[in-house]
Amino acid sequence: MSPSTALVPRMKPADIASFFATLRAANPQPASELEYTTVFELLAAVLLSAQATDVSVNKATRRLFLVANTPQQLLDLGEAKVADHIKTIGLYRNKAKHLLQTCRILVDQHGGQVPRSRDALEALPGVGRKTANVVLNVAFGEPTNAVDTHVFRVSNRTGLAPGRTTLAVEQQLDTRVPPAYRQDAHHWLILHGRYVCTARSPKCGDCTVRLQCSTGRKLKLD
Repeated sequence: MSPSTALVPRMKPADIASFFATLRAANPQPASELEYTTVFELLAAVLLSAQATDVSVNKATRRLFLVANTPQQLLDLGEAKVADHIKTIGLYRNKAKHLLQTCRILVDQHGGQVPRSRDALEALPGVGRKTANVVLNVAFGEPTNAVDTHVFRVSNRTGLAPGRTTLAVEQQLDTRVPPAYRQDAHHWLILHGRYVCTARSPKCGDCTVRLQCSTGRKLKLD
């Protein structure tokens, strides 16, 4: 049986703590599956990952970052060559354009460095709230919640942080996730949604947090 992401009962606080304790026990140090070695590489990879898989982005950035991996180097490379390096990623032409525009702003306004301010990050072309949250969390250690399709689905399906928009889910996560788990919460949710609580045919029978899930605990599994 496939659970729906329709509105379900909100997860109880005790279940939330158990939910994250279980996920942490299985994966004490979750991390992004995007490959990067610098803050700028992380920003570029997340920008390129919109509507694309991490696998496809990593395949492209392995080639690109060998040639150019700083804002100035990418500007020197030029939009056409950047696009050629990332052409295996969906929407690669627009992404190359946005990436180069972002590089220009970083060089002209931030000394070639990635800013630590949310407002400054969201002012960069191709960088929305989710990308800014990833950079703030992963690169700068802030307990932000980046809500992608996996986090949105898991938050609603389990009753952890129900909301009709990504911002609503983010705001719910900010208040409902216990402080001890906030730094890594969105990583656990992404990985859980990517590999267990999938959009189609979720693996409820193999789910270690099914009994905390407001949907999963009601399922009758063979």
